Amino acid sequence: MAETAREIADELRERIRSGSLAPGDRLPGEPALVREHGVAKETARRALTLLVTEGLAVRRKGSGTYVREFQPIRRVANRRLSEERWGEGRSIWSADVGQRPMSVTGLRVYETPAPDDVARLLDLEEGAPVVVRDRLFTVEGEPVQAAVSYLPADLVRQSAIAQEETGPGGTYARLAELGSKPVRFVEEVRARMPSQDESERLHLAEGTPVVEIYRTALTVEGRAVEVNRMLLDAGAYVMEYHITG
Repeated sequence: MAETAREIADELRERIRSGSLAPGDRLPGEPALVREHGVAKETARRALTLLVTEGLAVRRKGSGTYVREFQPIRRVANRRLSEERWGEGRSIWSADVGQRPMSVTGLRVYETPAPDDVARLLDLEEGAPVVVRDRLFTVEGEPVQAAVSYLPADLVRQSAIAQEETGPGGTYARLAELGSKPVRFVEEVRARMPSQDESERLHLAEGTPVVEIYRTALTVEGRAVEVNRMLLDAGAYVMEYHITG
C-alpha cells in the first residue's frame, strides 16, 4: 500500500535523528522515493518539503535535498537577558551562539515617528519620535533573525544608542548609563507564515514559518524604554524558558 507524505517524512526524519543520514548527506530524491514507497511524485515532493519546512533539510537548486548542516540555535531567554551578561559588556547574543561565527548585517539607525502599536507600548504620544535600530543577524553565514528596536528619541538620541556602534554591553548597558536600566522584560511570542519580503530577507524556503517576538524592556519604575520586534527562522531555533513556580 502506498504511504502518505507524512509517513515517508517520518521515516526520513528518524534516519536523520539516528545518524544514518548525517548533516550534509543527500536525501533520496523524488524518483527514488516513488520507487521505494509506491507513491506519486507529488507525494514524494510533499514528504521532502515537510522536512525542509521543519528545518531538517535544505534544497539546493539543480542538486537535490540535503540534511541541514546548520545546528539549531538554543535561545534561552532568561539567560540571555540577565544583567550579569550585558552589565559585564558582553553581547546578549553570546548567550545564544557561544563561539559560533555571528555577524550583524544591513544595520540601519534612524529617527522616525513611532508606529501606533510601538507608541502604545512605550507610553508615548501619537507620532512621538523614536530611534530605530534595524538589523539582520547571521550565524555561520545564514540569516536567522531580523530585529527592529524602537527607543524613545528624547531619551537616547544623544547617546551611543543612536549610533551604529553602541559599545560594550550594547543598548541595555547604554540605557543603564542613562539612568534607565532595564530590570524586567515582557516577551509576546507567536508563530506565523512570513510575508514575501520577510521570506526573502531571511532566505527562507517556501512554506517555512517564522517565530515573531515582541519584547518590551522596563525599568524598576515600570517605564518601557525599548520595544524590540524580532522575526526568527523557526527552523533555526529551539526556544528554551526557565520558569520558577
